[in-house]
Amino acid sequence: RYPTMAALNQTSLQPASFLLLGMAGLEDLHTWLSIPFCLMYIAALLGNFILLFVIVTERSLHEPMYLFLAMLAMADLVLSSSTVPKALSVFWSLSKEISFHACLTQMFFTHLSFIAESTILLAMAFDRYVAICNPLRYATVFTHSLIARIGLAAIARSFCVMFPTIFLLQRLPYCSHSIMPHTYCEHMGIARLACADISVNIWYGFATTLLSPGVDIVLIGVSYVLILRAVFRLSSKDAQLKAVGTCSSHACVILMFYTPAFFSFFTHRFGRNVPHHVHILLANLYVLLPPMLNPIIYTMKNKHIREKVSQVLFRTGQ
Repeated sequence: RYPTMAALNQTSLQPASFLLLGMAGLEDLHTWLSIPFCLMYIAALLGNFILLFVIVTERSLHEPMYLFLAMLAMADLVLSSSTVPKALSVFWSLSKEISFHACLTQMFFTHLSFIAESTILLAMAFDRYVAICNPLRYATVFTHSLIARIGLAAIARSFCVMFPTIFLLQRLPYCSHSIMPHTYCEHMGIARLACADISVNIWYGFATTLLSPGVDIVLIGVSYVLILRAVFRLSSKDAQLKAVGTCSSHACVILMFYTPAFFSFFTHRFGRNVPHHVHILLANLYVLLPPMLNPIIYTMKNKHIREKVSQVLFRTGQ
């Protein structure tokens, strides 16, 4: 049985801070794990900053597809920077402590940037659908004002989904439970430390996962089915290959973004038999792998961006 609220009010409701343990069970490997984490984070920062710089400064890239890429780069920078510096601090035993409110702030920005990125990926899928299936209407549909509204909608949607979780976690009593076997704070990781019924948190987290990234991935899937159907109606083999090539980079990004993320979300609810260090490792991959690989994949797949990035790197190298 859970203690009564009156009894809980007499004990400690919120801990002053949490202690992050990192990869519980793999403490001996923390120093070694920090090396790929640090290198991937540096690659993510460099890749996304270069991509942003090139898109912002090059007027020929002020087109819908590239503006969405700039939004994706910003979301990636927030997603990785919300989590990786603290994870490295834990691995290097510099500071394993995080205050309760700093933990909530980290949780909020991590999930907010994830949902925003999911929204942007959906917008990019719709962008590809219109470009391939209805090219004559593309310029009239994807105006700069629409892209600005999509960017604001991504932020507003993420904020509306995540803001209630702050209050859902603040209302819980923690009874001095302050040791978190993780490298960063996430909604269910914090909620599971509570010494009260967390059913509301579980169901809210489950509902928002299904209704935001869940709905996004279904709509992205539908758009790609329609794209492929349109592609294979094209008479030209070259046109088919070009269209498939354009979409393949987006499909790669979607797979590596959603797979570890959904695994992590559902492991919190149902994965009692999943080894804890496997869960934590995948929870770190979804905040680190997409931010590192997105700029690489899009630069390699897009000739225009590749040329502009090469020019920037060549100028700075001189």
